[in-house]
Amino acid sequence: MSKILIVDDEPNIVMALDYALQKQGFTVLIARDGQEALDIVKKDIPKVIILDIMMPKVDGFEVLNQLKSNPKTKDIAVLILSAKNKAKDIENGLKAGANEYLAKPFSTKKLIEKIKSYC
Repeated sequence: MSKILIVDDEPNIVMALDYALQKQGFTVLIARDGQEALDIVKKDIPKVIILDIMMPKVDGFEVLNQLKSNPKTKDIAVLILSAKNKAKDIENGLKAGANEYLAKPFSTKKLIEKIKSYC
């Protein structure tokens, strides 16, 4: 099954998503900040990245920018999952190259359906 990278610094969200995705048969990689995500992607390219915006070290917008500007990673599907849910935030995320933008709190079922559509 496809590899999914969860990039979030909130332990409860990471644990819940890790459990739900593994239950669906996905291989799950986890990064707790933007820099760790970039380091993981250099070694192991996932099919989909679930990306938070507000994180330590490197924020989600910078991670997205680096992914989309690299020919090796530009085609990875990126689903932003963020508490930043104003229209401008969503617009900025989609303009930056995210495939989807979901606001927290979120429906795990809906997120998994979106992930499956990219795998």
